[in-house]
Amino acid sequence: MPTEEELFAAVDALLAGDPDLPGPAERARLREAAGITQARLAQVLQTTTQTVKNWEAGRSRPRPPRRQAYQRLLEGWAQQFPTTTAPADTAPADTAPTATAPVATSPGEPTPAPPAPAPAAPAPADETPPTHPAPAPAPAPAPVPESAPAPAPAPAPVPESAPAPESAPAPESAPAPESAPAPESAPAPESAPAPAPTSEAPPRSRTPHPEKAPHPRKAHRPAHRPTPPPPGQRFENGPLAVIDVEDGHVLAYCVGGLVLDVPAKSLPALIDWTLTEARLGQPRLHRNGRDGDPLLVLTAAALERYGLPTALSDEERRAGRLPDGHKAVRQLTRADWKLTRRGLGPWARIYRPAEGAKRHCVQLCIPAWNALDAREWDDRNAPRLPSMHPADLARYLGAYAERVMTPRGTAAVTGLELMTALHPPTRAEKDPVTGAFTRALNEDALTAVHDVVECEVPDEHPLLKGRFARHHLRTPAEMLMEEPYDWCRPLTDDECMRQYLVAIDVNMSFAAAANGLTVGLNGPTHLTGDPPFDPSLPGSWLVDLSHVDLSRVRVDGRPVDGGRLPSPFTPKGERPTGPAWYATPTVAYAVELGFEVAPVEAYVRTRTGRYLDAWYRRLRDAYVTTMADLGVTTGLGGAEFLDAMARSRQRDPVMALLVGAIKATAKGGIGKLRQRNRGQVPYHEPWPALERETWRPDIRAAVLANQRIGLHRKLMKTAAAADLYPVAVGTDAVVYPSPGPTPLDVLPRTPEGKPVPGTFRLGVSPGMVKHQGTRTVLWAEEQFEEQGGVFNIANHIKTDPAAGEGE
Repeated sequence: MPTEEELFAAVDALLAGDPDLPGPAERARLREAAGITQARLAQVLQTTTQTVKNWEAGRSRPRPPRRQAYQRLLEGWAQQFPTTTAPADTAPADTAPTATAPVATSPGEPTPAPPAPAPAAPAPADETPPTHPAPAPAPAPAPVPESAPAPAPAPAPVPESAPAPESAPAPESAPAPESAPAPESAPAPESAPAPAPTSEAPPRSRTPHPEKAPHPRKAHRPAHRPTPPPPGQRFENGPLAVIDVEDGHVLAYCVGGLVLDVPAKSLPALIDWTLTEARLGQPRLHRNGRDGDPLLVLTAAALERYGLPTALSDEERRAGRLPDGHKAVRQLTRADWKLTRRGLGPWARIYRPAEGAKRHCVQLCIPAWNALDAREWDDRNAPRLPSMHPADLARYLGAYAERVMTPRGTAAVTGLELMTALHPPTRAEKDPVTGAFTRALNEDALTAVHDVVECEVPDEHPLLKGRFARHHLRTPAEMLMEEPYDWCRPLTDDECMRQYLVAIDVNMSFAAAANGLTVGLNGPTHLTGDPPFDPSLPGSWLVDLSHVDLSRVRVDGRPVDGGRLPSPFTPKGERPTGPAWYATPTVAYAVELGFEVAPVEAYVRTRTGRYLDAWYRRLRDAYVTTMADLGVTTGLGGAEFLDAMARSRQRDPVMALLVGAIKATAKGGIGKLRQRNRGQVPYHEPWPALERETWRPDIRAAVLANQRIGLHRKLMKTAAAADLYPVAVGTDAVVYPSPGPTPLDVLPRTPEGKPVPGTFRLGVSPGMVKHQGTRTVLWAEEQFEEQGGVFNIANHIKTDPAAGEGE
């Protein structure tokens, strides 16, 4: 670490002086006038180029001893290159700048003037205006000496659209008082393009070994809160930051390799810094939604720095939170911060009641407390997160946030929250008579908690209290049993003559099943008296499908052997024996196969929509983009695709983890639609999930039914095209006997070498398949003998432990 004397000696080689520190834009002007690059200045001050960029952009301030040395240098430059008028953006040295000034990164380039602030926008309904005054418009930039090129003219002020009101009731993390809603926001006009970067100012990149700065001196706490940055600059540093401590210096690792200095000395101060200076967060995914709150990921070193335990005790782990009497919780309370009912746990929300158009909420993620469970976020076979560098962790979670959304908890919770973020339940609507704005419901969203149906709820639901004995096994005629496949059959003599069993796995199976699916958006309507089946009405139907015989079905004019195929109507693949409850896609498939159906009764939804389409597209794009980062693109097929998949996990381990997290988000989000009581409350007592508008077991059943039916449709096509029958199906994995060890040896192809239409096709897109694993037929026979016949080889045939994980 350089001493103050050493730094003074270094800058004396350039200039001398001892003035006050000028504002960010003036610092950049002086450096450019002197012909010094940011990299050269960083070398002299023994810091990083990114740190100098942050000083000149107003994102951070220099600290002793560099502060005094920097002041000395700037004073000398100011004497050599004076201005005819005072710099427009000069601010007192101890005052944090409120806006980011453009940074010119090489001599001779103009320094763009800072944009004028946008006019104030009306506040959303659930928040009141902030207590601090709005920043004054910035004066015109100071003239540049004749030796430097003239600066580019400042862009005209761009009016910013009014923020849309929060679409959903504020989460328990940030309750908001009721007030009149704000007008619906209009699309903002396009702003002027940013100046192109120069060769001496490369894009932000990860700093593997950030500069070891000394622990900052205790700064004077200002009597007022810093003014937040303009709305257009609120999220310029990304959705999240990983907070770490190195040599006593607190650093915030953001996306894009940006590293920020963190001056906060306590947990409340860290929250204040996040909301006022860090410029973290995520823009809303829907115009009627709300912006994503900033997320701070605290490493073990950061936990120690801010007075939090690096591991929870057994009692705290069972409670999922620190006790209310913990020192850190008391600090937050004294600073007027609130915690949700979850308290200070692995995923904590810290907030103040909303004020006007501004939310005051920060989320914490604490991996040391198992916030990032290996079953969803890590490689469960070889965990990488515990040893991951903070910059890599920021890259991993930042990529997830940018491609999916800022994590809200587990991957399953985030998957469910993504549905609401893409389909907010409310919007602002203007009364044409009074001109007042009120909250209106969005017709394409889930907007209320509706009555539930007895056949659709799980056994522990309060609706079933007193209806069945505690350990009564409900029959298909009493319960809707739409679940994925778990089916296996013995191999025939001819199949035993083949050497291999090859398993293929459907990519993003549940997400693909949600695409294009019509689901109910309102409450149930009970139909009785043998209602006719209507495939356009989503819901549950009590109907007898035991007469459906697959051997009587002809596919493309060819018969199939129904005895070697699972039934499409039961998860175990067994033929139904009588009336049972089915979701609409299952009954519609029976009609598609050419059989008559006669429902006895039904519970249907009359307001319908393709609610999950946007959710599917968001996850599809995230998955395909991440797989492309691993070298597996949509243009690959056949042997090229299999080779690329075999190399993908070694290409970029961080992005390989991201693929698993995206798949877990898709699967878990569907599962959360019927979240069960996990011991939270006694049997037959209400549990918290039942209070959500998104607790919709009928939608989950429709997705699972559509997934199983879509899989069966391809099984039928493959059987008819190549006389090829599966020996096992487990969720979305299908096992075929094969003469060779790869899917190319078994999947049917046309004479031109292309996949037969309607059958399984190798590829990376959701709904296409990849190779899950290969075993020998001898291995399967040994497993059957050891397990006594109760064995599904589809669940154990993975030769790559990560294949199909999380789907």
